[in-house]
Amino acid sequence: MDSSICVFTGNSNRGLSESICDILGISLGSGDVGRFSDGETSVDIYESIRGKDIYIVQSTCPPTNENLMELLIMMDAMRRASAKRITAVMPYFGYARQDRKASPRTPITAKLVANLLAVSGADRVLTMDLHAGQIQGFFDIPVDNLFAKPVMLEYLKKRFVEKIVIVSPDAGGVERARAYAKPIEADLAIIDKRRVVANQAEVMHIIGDVKGKECLIVDDMVDTAGTLTKGADALVKAGAKMVSACCTHAVLSGPAIDRINASPLEEVIVTDTIPLRDNAKGCEKIHVLTVAPLLGEAIKQIFADGSVSALFL
Repeated sequence: MDSSICVFTGNSNRGLSESICDILGISLGSGDVGRFSDGETSVDIYESIRGKDIYIVQSTCPPTNENLMELLIMMDAMRRASAKRITAVMPYFGYARQDRKASPRTPITAKLVANLLAVSGADRVLTMDLHAGQIQGFFDIPVDNLFAKPVMLEYLKKRFVEKIVIVSPDAGGVERARAYAKPIEADLAIIDKRRVVANQAEVMHIIGDVKGKECLIVDDMVDTAGTLTKGADALVKAGAKMVSACCTHAVLSGPAIDRINASPLEEVIVTDTIPLRDNAKGCEKIHVLTVAPLLGEAIKQIFADGSVSALFL
């Protein structure tokens, strides 16, 4: 790659950042993101970046606020060091679920984060599988929202020999499920559920024929795994022969791993947009795919002012 491209990272996902650099054929940018004694974030860049094209790889995953502040402060440092262009590479965009006023006197935090990124110096944002696609409209700078679908489908074609049923965990995810089902000519089903409170869901019934079939639940993220595991239970009760799941972002907070281990799920396929927590690394049901090649190719195209539209498929 051209020497004017530089990739830096915070502390959220260094492994993915190094993999991206290996694909690009460059070394990870030299710098340090640490803490002052009072907990404030400190940033030091150890090389000149004047006039260079900067890519900062940072998922705003737990600890979300710390990782977000690292990204904002790093971009401010890059801007003040006369970087030519700064792209925030956010494999996982946190706060995406707060994208509207779901009830009175609640914030639209996704819009707030979009404003913070732009004010801090981002010229462009590269992310993956936004929880809601319309969040791109919250930005006044270009946003490239990639999809993990090509990576997932490559694995699914090898993993499942028989024809499977792609299952949407709710009505809002039907478009995503259909996008997975169409290339592999799979049938489609929907789990009709009613959300009781945040992070909890009650499954009502299954729309579609799943009896005696292998089912794959498709979602953008798995957080506490309540929706996922209750959906798997409902599919088994409806006669499904086997149930697996694929979710781009492995948030896996709270009791997620315990729920997955106790569920009828045979496999949960995730990507490395978020590094696995320690308790998830020993879970035999979790299978991790890397999105480094996809992000690396996107960075190449952005740097060359090429088209990244082919990567959206």
